[in-house]
Amino acid sequence: MSKKNIVYSTNKNFEYEDDFDEEMETLSLEAQKLKVIIDRKQRKGKSVTLITDFVGTDNDLQTLGKILKQKCGVGGSAKDGEILIQGEHKDKVFDILLKMGYKQTKKVGG
Repeated sequence: MSKKNIVYSTNKNFEYEDDFDEEMETLSLEAQKLKVIIDRKQRKGKSVTLITDFVGTDNDLQTLGKILKQKCGVGGSAKDGEILIQGEHKDKVFDILLKMGYKQTKKVGG
């Protein structure tokens, strides 16, 4: 246990709080409520497909992102609960997610 930045406390009821980074447990495929969106904002006119609201570990997010990028044949990234796929692949990504078992996936926007 590391006690960072605590030197001394006059509070008699002081209890040191550990700053463990608890990694979130990944929800099951059926419980994930993913949203598939086409986004053009702040991307110099380029379109991207965003998959948002992923709940789980960063490892699982990276794995899902890799699968989607491979199946679409494009690049992208996965971080902070979002997967970014280069280009407009909303319908294709939606179908892939449904086939994988993400039953509560929704298309958002026109």
